[in-house]
Amino acid sequence: MTESPLWLLRAAAFLAGMVLVASALLSAVRTFVLPRSARDPITRFVFRNLRRLFDLRLRFSRSYLVSDRVMALYAPIGLLLLPLVWLALVLLGYAGIYLGLGVDNWEQAILLSGSSLLTLGFVSGEAVPLALLNFSEAAIGLLLLALLISYLPTMYATFSRRETAVTLLDVRAGSPPSAIEMLERYHRLGRLDRLNDLWITWESWFAELEESHTSLAALVFFRSPNPARAWVTASGAVLDAASLTASTLDVPRNAQVDLCLRAGYLALREIADLFRIRYDSNPKPNDPISITHEEFQVAYDRLAASGLPLRPDREQAWRDFAGWRVNYDSVLLDLAELTMAPPEVPWSTDSARIALRGLTRRPPTIEGKPSPGPQGDDNG
Repeated sequence: MTESPLWLLRAAAFLAGMVLVASALLSAVRTFVLPRSARDPITRFVFRNLRRLFDLRLRFSRSYLVSDRVMALYAPIGLLLLPLVWLALVLLGYAGIYLGLGVDNWEQAILLSGSSLLTLGFVSGEAVPLALLNFSEAAIGLLLLALLISYLPTMYATFSRRETAVTLLDVRAGSPPSAIEMLERYHRLGRLDRLNDLWITWESWFAELEESHTSLAALVFFRSPNPARAWVTASGAVLDAASLTASTLDVPRNAQVDLCLRAGYLALREIADLFRIRYDSNPKPNDPISITHEEFQVAYDRLAASGLPLRPDREQAWRDFAGWRVNYDSVLLDLAELTMAPPEVPWSTDSARIALRGLTRRPPTIEGKPSPGPQGDDNG
């Protein structure tokens, strides 16, 4: 009677151990190896609970600069915690496997597992099956640490390419970046005809952003070296400049503007999908956006005062601009909030946008991936 419950307990410990080890390995594969967007419960658990701790610390921050310094540590600490969590799961998992294979008690199983995982060697299994398990556990421990070390250069190379474009945007759009400022500077330099190069560059930038920031999600939270810069607000400035060009400037129609806009809002949506941010995947051109009609009129007047060629029909220009902006309006603001982007960036994180957040929170029409095809931009 006493043998049967003991056998069942050992079997349960063995199966639970296998599940823990497999979960840790799958988490590592999803987080670093799989070249596509994949939600992982362990990675999500680590970063979500770490964010709660950081949010508690942010309550005592006296200014944004202090908050920025605090949040700069969020992603790096999260990445360092991940292998520790994986190693802990592997340690517990192998302890359960050893217990299931006949090790006397949990204390001895954990000592055996820790000795193998950390390649200390002060405890080892004498039987051949246990010795082979020791070897496999040691290999897994080394593999998990090697994964993090080998992928850090890849992540920082991607981060560097992202930040190079964000930094260069200061020259073109000011700091904080402004779509209106960008168009004014190009006009003052007599280079409106060279905007096409900008759209080509940022179309490629958005494509890489979508690929890298969904397959390596921690990059979303890597902050710019300059507290006044952020990849989210840079995205918003470029997309708004493209929307104004397509809707308001009286210049020849350029398909490259449309391609840049599509690449931009699709990239932001893919990142939003990864973090389960809700948005309307098929908005109508006349759906509300966070930019008001009055703000657009002020922007139109400013561009006119700077001498830019504008379309004479203001109302049609407003409708066309709104038809473009509606594609990325809510995801831009939500990603800015998620990443704690710099405050008071025109049309992204300024106080007017915070006051109008209720207008942009719409339930999605389709769960998950956004539907393909033009959405609101035909008015442009």
